[in-house]
Amino acid sequence: MSSRESLVSTAIRAEPFDVAAEIAALERALSGRAGAVVTFTGLCRDEEGRLAALELEHYPGMAEAEIGRVVDEAVARWPLQAARVIHRHGLVRPGEGIVLVLTASAHRRAAFEGASFLMDYLKTRAPFWKREHLVDGSTGGWVEATQADDAAAQAWSGDPA
Repeated sequence: MSSRESLVSTAIRAEPFDVAAEIAALERALSGRAGAVVTFTGLCRDEEGRLAALELEHYPGMAEAEIGRVVDEAVARWPLQAARVIHRHGLVRPGEGIVLVLTASAHRRAAFEGASFLMDYLKTRAPFWKREHLVDGSTGGWVEATQADDAAAQAWSGDPA
């Protein structure tokens, strides 16, 4: 795991990811060059016991390309030495990871801002559709981004500080 592709990458898959293994692999690939690694794991909530699963749909190929484009944008905006996004599709149960974002930089601010930028994009504009499956066996509605999510994403439209 030493090429640029492994340090800047995206993956969309149905299988769960191992957060500790992903961090360890990234840190090994960085070989001591980074001073900060920021990790964000988005988990499926049970929505106060009413949610059995969240179903995530995407267009294969298009979703990977679009997320890759935004990861490349983050790398261009901040001095990131690594950026990795893993996003699940299919049925995700409460407590399971939906998304993992890893960023690394020589200093913490760039790593935090890069990760925050990526999550704000993923939450509001990534080409995924989410539908609730309820514990009573019914299928709920499609989940939309909130106004707060949209406002957070909009804040990145300028240059980084």
